[in-house]
Amino acid sequence: FQSSLQRVMAAEKLRDLSQPIDVPGLDATVAAFYGTGSKEERTAADQILRELQNNPDMWLQVVHILQNSQNLNTKFFALQVLEGVIKYRWNALPVEQRDGMKNYISEVIVQLSSNDASFRRERLYVNKLNIILVQILKHEWPARWRSFIPDLVSAAKTSETICENCMAILKLLSEEVFDFSRGEMTQQKIKELKQSLNSEFQLIHELCLYVLSASQRTELIRATLATLHAFLSWIPLGYIFESPLLETLLNFFPVAAYRNLTLQCLSEVAALQFGDFYNMQYVKMYTVFIAQLQNILPPGTNLPDAYAQGSTDEQAFIQNLAMFFTAFFKSHIRVLEVTPENITALLMGLEYLIGISYVDDTEVFK
Repeated sequence: FQSSLQRVMAAEKLRDLSQPIDVPGLDATVAAFYGTGSKEERTAADQILRELQNNPDMWLQVVHILQNSQNLNTKFFALQVLEGVIKYRWNALPVEQRDGMKNYISEVIVQLSSNDASFRRERLYVNKLNIILVQILKHEWPARWRSFIPDLVSAAKTSETICENCMAILKLLSEEVFDFSRGEMTQQKIKELKQSLNSEFQLIHELCLYVLSASQRTELIRATLATLHAFLSWIPLGYIFESPLLETLLNFFPVAAYRNLTLQCLSEVAALQFGDFYNMQYVKMYTVFIAQLQNILPPGTNLPDAYAQGSTDEQAFIQNLAMFFTAFFKSHIRVLEVTPENITALLMGLEYLIGISYVDDTEVFK
């Protein structure tokens, strides 16, 4: 009876949002919900958390919770509350509340990603904060946060771990606007965000090229390649063909740690179709690629055996190779059929593709 009474009193204390929420009590409730206690304890905790989540004032406690809890599940609960507000009530909030939350989330992200130890330790939390920031951006940018891309690029130049996280944010933003936005934003808003990304892309392009030419940090280079992969299907073509970008990607292709990500980027470029203007660049890209591929995967390799015995990365490489060749041949095979030396390279690519078609894996065959 005593412990039941204590629980009821603790629950009442949590429900009183007129003062800063009792964070240890909230931690205990979240722990009970996720814990291995009795079914009754989990049900009671679930009910309290639902009530808090449905309380329209609960989001005002989010900063207090994030600052005072050490429990990742409690932080995630607070961010879930915030996500609901951003999704359904953000534009109705007073300007100072929106700006306060926007600045707080930005500051925490910079603080946690400015040092390698905290960035690795808090990675799940930082990833969730990145998602929240992008949700805010969908409302605030560009009209109410014009400086976002310049600010992000400036922050990225201050440290390699901040830069790595900035790449993750840019990738999320691209995916949200170009891949996942249907049904969540109006066509007008999607169009506005696409135009903003296009017009601001020069800064992002310069940052990516700078990282790929200057950094020795594997995680940062991988994050940059992953971000480029998200951007390559829509960026203005000049950034690909009239800059060192394509050459840089081809230089990274032979390096095992970057091979799959680079190949995914090259496949995006191979799939682009826009007439004959960049035919010479495509021929050069393909011939350099085939020359490098022969060193990585010698012609005549038994590809079904290589796939069957390969690591996860090696299997992904063979699948990515199939994606590259099919994308390139579908869009640009004619440019390779013109001269004898290009035909030799074309036939070699087709030989690789035939070898891959014998791999005993349905997804690869598709």
